[in-house]
Amino acid sequence: MSKRIITLGEVMMRLSTTGHERFFQTRDYEVQYGGAEANVAVSLAFWGQSVAHICAFPDNEIGKAANAYLRSTGIDTTFIQKRPGRMGLYFFEGGAMQRASKIIYDRAYSAFSEFDGEGVDWDRVFEGADWFHWTGITPAISDAAAKLTIKALEAAQKHGVKVSGDINYRRNLWQYGKGPLEVMPELIQHTQVIIAGLTDMQNCMDIHEEDYVTACQNAKAKFPSITHIVTTERQSMSSSHNVLSGMLWNGKQLLHSRSYDMPNIVDRVGGGDAFMAGLIYGLLNNSDHEALEFAVAASVLKHSIPGDVNYVSLEEVEDLVKGENVGKLLR
Repeated sequence: MSKRIITLGEVMMRLSTTGHERFFQTRDYEVQYGGAEANVAVSLAFWGQSVAHICAFPDNEIGKAANAYLRSTGIDTTFIQKRPGRMGLYFFEGGAMQRASKIIYDRAYSAFSEFDGEGVDWDRVFEGADWFHWTGITPAISDAAAKLTIKALEAAQKHGVKVSGDINYRRNLWQYGKGPLEVMPELIQHTQVIIAGLTDMQNCMDIHEEDYVTACQNAKAKFPSITHIVTTERQSMSSSHNVLSGMLWNGKQLLHSRSYDMPNIVDRVGGGDAFMAGLIYGLLNNSDHEALEFAVAASVLKHSIPGDVNYVSLEEVEDLVKGENVGKLLR
């Protein structure tokens, strides 16, 4: 059954070096669009969900192209604003073997960073909605983006919508005069499902623990709205070879997923967003453990796909969970 899901966040133009070329040697860049929350939205739309994204694009041809991309994936762009400013960019250099991948952001003064939610009909946005998703990237961009996030969360709470937040602490983003502990606790208190590792909890929730279950228990005591805390565990042997698994704490027990060996990674960008989309879909439709397994399998498949977005079907994820059709030639 299709659910109505709302996502909020900046969509950027991604400029990738061709193949595995380095920034200083490439002469061509491949253009794609992506952003943490929009990546989640596209996955969910591919899985038959009704998804609307909230964002702001520059009022020019680049903004129109980005908007058209979202529409082409099945996302409702009704609530996307056209505003003065520029398109946020990021440049990607794909690593290989022992050489790490690199990302350079160029998103200052983007149309989205100046957008505080003015003009959005929040009641219309959340009418009939089942889920709202945000990440810690948005409130880290600017004071306006932080205000936008809290407006959305308050509206979601008003309409009784379940909320997930990928805390996603990124030290280099917090540059506008406020730190995460001044902003994030207010946002987390409106959120039921969070993606957070120990570092995220330390920097955004002021919880300092070495044991994950103890940290989760402290988070629940501090933020009673929380029902689930989830994280992935990644072992990186090289840029091309990782091992991935997941953990989910539901207030009663810590669940573990199976572990996947990924020896030939194509592109790991968006792997966490694929996990988040899988978790949302799983929690809306299945048990906690089934949701965790679905989320990790979705993330694993993303590592085989170039770009930000996990262009896989429900059947492909379900097959991986069951261990069917893995790596076969299907015809």
